[in-house]
Amino acid sequence: MQNLRQPTIKITPEEYSDLSKTMTPRPTVVKNSIRAFWVGGSISALGQIIVNTLILTGISRAEAQTITIAALIFVGALLTGLGVYDEIVKYAGAGAIVPVTGFANSMVAPALEFKREGYVLGVGGRMFTVAGPVLVYGISAAVIVGLIYYLIS
Repeated sequence: MQNLRQPTIKITPEEYSDLSKTMTPRPTVVKNSIRAFWVGGSISALGQIIVNTLILTGISRAEAQTITIAALIFVGALLTGLGVYDEIVKYAGAGAIVPVTGFANSMVAPALEFKREGYVLGVGGRMFTVAGPVLVYGISAAVIVGLIYYLIS
């Protein structure tokens, strides 16, 4: 303790508190919530439009929903590859992460980041770094719930 030099800035705790209040950015909860709501709602509305259009062409509801999910995942992956989806996420936050397009983004972004390491060890090995734990938890939870349901009924 004796070897430590004395601080050169002379500031009182009150002055520090005032300074930190002026330097701290104001919270933008309302703005962020509105952005997340309209972007997430737009993605969901797009999905519903695709489902309804497919049903009108004579495809069953279950098949239309499956095709829609695949299409939204493809669009999310494509936009991530083009660098557009990251900008959407910066703008909308959870509104772009929560829909299924966010899942596609979480799969493609790490793969693109490690593309320099090669397709097997880079892309293939890193593709599931973000989504892997989510998939493992989801599949494990589904198996446990299925077993419990089987044993109860």
